[in-house]
Amino acid sequence: MILPPVIFAGLAGMFYVGMMREDPESLPSAQIGREVPMVEVTPLTGHDTFTIDDLKDGQIKLVNFWASWCAPCRVEHPNLSALAAEGIPIYGVNYKDKPDAALKFLDELGNPYTAIGADEAGRMAIEWGVYGVPETYLIDGEGRIVTRIAGPLVQRNIEDTLRPALDNIGD
Repeated sequence: MILPPVIFAGLAGMFYVGMMREDPESLPSAQIGREVPMVEVTPLTGHDTFTIDDLKDGQIKLVNFWASWCAPCRVEHPNLSALAAEGIPIYGVNYKDKPDAALKFLDELGNPYTAIGADEAGRMAIEWGVYGVPETYLIDGEGRIVTRIAGPLVQRNIEDTLRPALDNIGD
């Protein structure tokens, strides 16, 4: 009957290590430093779409996975609009959403996206390693993923993660 205490000790050790991580809210991504995975989106009526070549055009950009049914996506939307107003191109991937609902969301809150496409089946999100929407990826000019922000892009993430990463790209 030594097995239950051993299992408990193992679980307690895993929980302890997890709690002692530097940033407990961060989720690891195997994509950091790699070339962007496939881009396979379908058009949303009235909006320009994009391809993988658009992500390798020599310009720094963001790729944002979002959905109209996602409450945190609504929270981050003003921050995306502000970043777009600063001149940062943002490519939107509408994740597993109804096209009419996505268009209504954009009509209501505005469209910060340089180009946008729908990932109706979620296949592109799987290839990119998306845990859930919203998620935002910073892409360098050569099409490599610099960093990933899981969850809504709020001021803390912009100041603590995004801006330092943008500064480091120029170095």
